[in-house]
Amino acid sequence: MSQLGTLETGSRHALRVGLSPDAPDESRFEDTGAGAYGYVHSYESSSRYDGPGLRLVLFVSGCLLRCSYCHNPDTWHLKDGTYVSAQQVIERLRSFAPALRELNGGFTISGGEPMVQLAFTHRLLAAAHEMGLHTAIETSGYLGDRADERYLACLDMVLLDIKSSDPGTYRTVTGRDLAPTLRFAERLAAIGKPVWVRFTLVPGFTDDPANVEGLARFVAPMKNVEWVEIQPFHQMGAFKWKAIGLPYKHESTHAPSRDLINRVLDQFRAAGCNAR
Repeated sequence: MSQLGTLETGSRHALRVGLSPDAPDESRFEDTGAGAYGYVHSYESSSRYDGPGLRLVLFVSGCLLRCSYCHNPDTWHLKDGTYVSAQQVIERLRSFAPALRELNGGFTISGGEPMVQLAFTHRLLAAAHEMGLHTAIETSGYLGDRADERYLACLDMVLLDIKSSDPGTYRTVTGRDLAPTLRFAERLAAIGKPVWVRFTLVPGFTDDPANVEGLARFVAPMKNVEWVEIQPFHQMGAFKWKAIGLPYKHESTHAPSRDLINRVLDQFRAAGCNAR
């Protein structure tokens, strides 16, 4: 049993490792219980990036993807997170709720991958809904088959990271199959769940025109997709790879140029997407 810790304010950019060394392995973890406890990396109380309005964003631990450009590899493993009670998170959220409502904001769970800790994140989302807060998760969609209708009912929006439209490229950059993500996107479209699609533009890896065109054509017919957000690759997480002792293949990868970003934006817009 992990030792219960305290939820501390922090930043998605802070390095956190080895805080719960006896935590289960995320690849074999099945959070099918009551969700009374979970593993978290940190939270931020004033984000304007992770959904509409001002957001409290909780970064949970555990992810099955191994994105080669991930800026938070210290969220991959449950053992690197702090073991906290859901009630502690809910009470912290409750203290921010009046301001979040006033500023047309809400509560977003990011990570890591929220659906690794399905019962825990469901409990938090349900509590946020009871407070009258807009709710969202940021997810790769890889574990979307785990989310039942009860889980989706607690979500007002999904921030869906689609890393690539090409299965080979997707496996190269994430180590996983693309199909579950596309299946989850189609499921969200079928029920009309609002979505912001996020696409990380990594020069030399995801910037191929055919790859961008494939994603644009996949997303464009989906009336529930409000925006496609282009996320330019950056080096802000490189220090974490070095600190953890992981080989980092993007030391020589540069941020995309303005011309490249504009070309990708034009491709999405030409297909009929709202892109920014």
